[in-house]
Amino acid sequence: MTRGAPLGLPVLCAQTRLLVVAPHPDDETIATGLLVQQVREAGGEVCIVLLTPGDNNPWPQRWLERRLRIDAPDRRRWAQRRGIEMQQALERLGLAQTSLRPLGWPDLGVSPLLLHSTGSAVAAIAQELDRFAPNLIVVPSLLDRHPDHGAAHVVVRLALAGHAASPALFTYLIHGMPGHRGFVEIQATPAQVTNKREALLAHRSQLALSGRRLHRLADRPERYVEIGQPSLAADVLPWQPPRWLQPWLGLSVVNPTGAYRWAWPNAPLQRMPDGRFRLSSSACDQSAPCFAHLSLNLPSPWIFDHWGWCELQASHTPVDPVAA
Repeated sequence: MTRGAPLGLPVLCAQTRLLVVAPHPDDETIATGLLVQQVREAGGEVCIVLLTPGDNNPWPQRWLERRLRIDAPDRRRWAQRRGIEMQQALERLGLAQTSLRPLGWPDLGVSPLLLHSTGSAVAAIAQELDRFAPNLIVVPSLLDRHPDHGAAHVVVRLALAGHAASPALFTYLIHGMPGHRGFVEIQATPAQVTNKREALLAHRSQLALSGRRLHRLADRPERYVEIGQPSLAADVLPWQPPRWLQPWLGLSVVNPTGAYRWAWPNAPLQRMPDGRFRLSSSACDQSAPCFAHLSLNLPSPWIFDHWGWCELQASHTPVDPVAA
């Protein structure tokens, strides 16, 4: 094991090819700023796959630009600003501009993209895997309550399910409470910590209204959880929504065969004696990995997922797939 390589991660060396999946600009710094530096210092290569430009972030833009209404040109200008900030942050982490691979997906739209265009979303990630050929990947945790983060985890897992190579896969958590199961914690030098903090300062637009929160997130220990076999998938849904709310809920299931969606009252569910729910055997096949998502089909100013995603033991997969 090379010096500075955290226990549990593969040895960091000149052969390391780290691919970081970042849903938005600043996620790469907050979640992986130390790991990125350590890979580069070991002589390895780093690729940042940026899913969205972070343009659907109106409150800091309203504050800094002194405007109330945000239209499409305003959002494009904001995306350009955030792109410049990210390039500056990457430079402070020791990365060249060529390390960044922006996909231009809709901010706060990764879940809809995954559910409505499953095949194209998975193919885009698979193309990045083929191009860069990573042997180490870090992605958002399935437990992350930001909808773009949970969906990012799902789309990467689906892309890897159809990929010949089997790189080491670890997750990071930004929005949500970390669990207590085994994790890897980065041990950093003072210089690496300083560089990470300077990289965060490059994201000036995001610090305008949320500086204290972002500094707190970035100063937390950098921890990763390995995704491997056997899977920790559940055989029943983890949610027991109240009956009065069920008419406004939607259940989605995604696996390598496609995406499937129902209104909760129409979903093929079996109620267990303990009150929990399981997808009925008549609704599913054997495709894995398999993920379920519960959402509220009503407008809300709250962007974070209340229920989020879970991984299921894929003994079944729904019929009538949504065209992807």
